[in-house]
Formats: sequence, structure tokens, C-alpha cells
Amino acid sequence: MAQVLEFKLPDLGEGLTEAEIVRWLVEVGDVVAIDQPVVEVETAKAMVEVPCPYGGVVTARFGEEGSELPVGAPLLTVAVGATDASSPGGDGAAADEPSGGSGNVLVGYGTGAPAARRRRIRPERVGANTAPATVPVSAPVPVAASTLAPAPVPVGDVSGRANGRVDGRQGPVAVVSPLVRRLARQHDIDLRRLTGSGPDGLILRADVDSAIRHAGEATEAETRPAAEPVAAEAPTVHVGVAAPAAERIPLRGVRGAVADKLSRSRSEIPDATCWVDADATELMAVRAAMNAASGPSGGPKVSVLALLARICTAALARYPELNSTVDTAAREIVRLPGVHLGFAAQTERGLVVPVVRDAHTRNAESIGAEIARLTELARTGKLSPAQLTGGTFTLNNYGVFGVDGSTPIINHPEAAMLGVGRIMPKPWVHNGELAVRQVVQLSLTFDHRVCDGGTAGGFLRYVADCVEQPAVLLRTL
Repeated sequence: MAQVLEFKLPDLGEGLTEAEIVRWLVEVGDVVAIDQPVVEVETAKAMVEVPCPYGGVVTARFGEEGSELPVGAPLLTVAVGATDASSPGGDGAAADEPSGGSGNVLVGYGTGAPAARRRRIRPERVGANTAPATVPVSAPVPVAASTLAPAPVPVGDVSGRANGRVDGRQGPVAVVSPLVRRLARQHDIDLRRLTGSGPDGLILRADVDSAIRHAGEATEAETRPAAEPVAAEAPTVHVGVAAPAAERIPLRGVRGAVADKLSRSRSEIPDATCWVDADATELMAVRAAMNAASGPSGGPKVSVLALLARICTAALARYPELNSTVDTAAREIVRLPGVHLGFAAQTERGLVVPVVRDAHTRNAESIGAEIARLTELARTGKLSPAQLTGGTFTLNNYGVFGVDGSTPIINHPEAAMLGVGRIMPKPWVHNGELAVRQVVQLSLTFDHRVCDGGTAGGFLRYVADCVEQPAVLLRTL
């Protein structure tokens, strides 16, 4: 007789209390192995796959794609021991799997076993051995069927679009953002029929918006009577027509986490900003020389962001007050021993800040390689919560958006953030003469509790000196 076990949404760590279901990886009736990923969820920190600690047959799923579940809420139920080698047509594969839980929580966080191949239970295998497997009376009422069934019972959009199926076909859809999936589901847009305009064919919100407009135009053309005249060129005045309702976007997931952190930063930290323009011509020349010296196959190129990150670690060694945090309960300033450098990265999921661990022990090439690795993970939505937390100082390169300056908001609970504008040709007095030079604006926002303006100004001036004369940095290497 099968035993039905309930798997609840586990504690995902980092103080997270809820998660949004992005995509189900299994159907009711599927046979799953221990530690096999069963659902993809998005938290305020990252998008992760949740493995099931039980091996057996999925009997029910709780929650539709796009819905939020609190930690501890039922996620799915599994009939353990529902199949064995003696079942008609069975191959004994399910009977060889242990029936107990593994105790693991997340793929990549303590579970290293590869995910088992997903198999669907065949109708002929649902017989005497599976009939007694029913959900206990005390179990909550599931969204799907509560007993075994020979065919899968979909959860969510009955057309199958929410799960990436078209006409019975199953396959991945090139979508990262849950907002894009939800928008397509609300307007009945088939994502598998869209061609993404993003990197590697990634489907963006603009692609879905365009499909919605085209669908609306096609519907209007089909419903218009054949004898309807062409609309007059003069604008039509509609009297008494209500204005369209404003769009409401829930502040949750990454967007909600960013909103909470920025609001807390503004309300708790007495911040101040100072800025300076710097001649980056010599820095750009040094970068070009470094990359030319490495040759065509001498390794990855050193980016401007990597050089600025290395300059920041040298500046923090001189001004450790800015690599600190404030313990408000103890009324103490805590100076941190190492530099874990965060850098702002804009993705389809929103703004995220990956962290380069122990940046003070790395050279420019090592920092650049780590930034490139974390940026790729951010672009694909595969950053773990651990890679997004624990920063002690943040570098924000908003110059990639084509702007010159900004007043950064400190990434709470850090004490400072350096902002970098675009590097562009400007008139500049160089060696007593007017010349066209590559100029960049640097902005430092700092917590006025940890230091005064003299310290912040000294830090920013040292950074600017290293940008203008990279040889200054050599003295500290």
C-alpha cells in the first residue's frame, strides 16, 4: 500500500518567507526520484529549483504558476511505494529508489546528486498496488486531483501555455522574467510562437506587448462589419467614456525586495553625496595596453569596471571607515576586515547586485573574470541568494545607460557606494592647454555616521587620482 507524503515549501534561507511559483517541472502522475527538481520558484533574492525529498508518484500539486506561497505551505503530495517491480509492465526502477527523504533543501545547496530522468506512470500500471493510495482526511484539499490518475492533470492555464506546451508538445520557453510569463498568460499569448528579440532569442516584455497589440488589431479586423466605412481622418470625440483604469503592478519578488531595501536605506541612513570629474584618458590608455599585451589568446580582456573595482579596493584599504556598517542596537560602527565588492547589474528580472567575494585579495584580471561570471549568471537568472548578499561596498556603473551623473542610494546595510558615469570626450585643460580628453564623473554617497566629509572627500580624491594617473595605484600594489 502506498503512503502519501506531503512536501511543503522549504525554508529557502536568507530570511525569505515566501516564493512565487514560476514553472512546474512535474505533472500529477509523474514518477519522481529523491532530490529531483519539481518546481522552479522565484524569491526576492533569486530564481531556484526546489527538489523533492521523496521518491514516488506525484498525486497533487498546490498553487498555479504565478501564485505566491508562504514558506511551510503545501507544495505537492507524493505517493511513496506506489510502484514496484511486480506491477504490470513495470521495470522495477521505482522500487529501487529509497522511500525516505534526503533531508536536502535546494539544488546546489547541499544536494549534489544528479536529477533523475522524469517518467510518466503508464495507465496499465495503475492497478491494485496504487488504488489504496489516497490522501489522508487531515490533508489539505489540493488544487489538482488527490488520487492517482493515468493521465496528467494540468494546473494553471488549461491551454497548456503556462507550462510551455503547444498542441501536446513539451519544451523550454526562452523566457526568464515571471512578469513576461504572467503578462502572456493574462492576454492568452502563446509564448512558443514568439521570436524573442533579446540575447539568444530571449523573449522580452516588448515582444509580448507587440504580440498583444497585433492580436488586438486582428480581433478588431475580424469583428468589423464588411460594410463598415473607413474611419474619418478627423478625430472622434467620445463623450461620457470612462478613462482606462491605471495599471497596478504588485511590488513583490525582486522588485519588492529592491523597494524595501531602498526605502530602508533612505529612512535609516543619513547619507550625503560628493562628486568629482576626472580625466580618464590615461586609464583608458593603460587598459588598452594591458589588453594588447595579453595577445589574441592571452586570456579575457580587462574591463574598465574591473580596473575601477581594483582602484576601489585600494582606496578602501586607505579609508577603511567606508568599508563598515552601523550596529544601531549596540550604537557601534563595525569596521569589516575584508572587502566583498558588490556591483549593480540590470537584468530582465530587475536590478540585482552580485558580490565579488574577497575582492581585496584579487588583481584586476581576477576581479574582471569574476564580474563576467556573475554577470552571466545574473542575465540567465541563475544567481543564488548567497551570491547576492554579504556585500560591504558597492560599485555602480550607471554610465552604461548613457548618463553622466547620479546620486546613488546606499545598499543597506553598507556605508557607501561609488557611482560611475559614462566616459566621453569633453574639453579639458591638460598641461595648461585646452584639449579634448576622456572625462568621467565619479559620485560617492556615504553614511555620515561612519565618517565626515574629509574622509569621504579623501577617498573620492584618491579614486580620481588613480583614474587620472594609474601609476598612483602602482605604489600600493
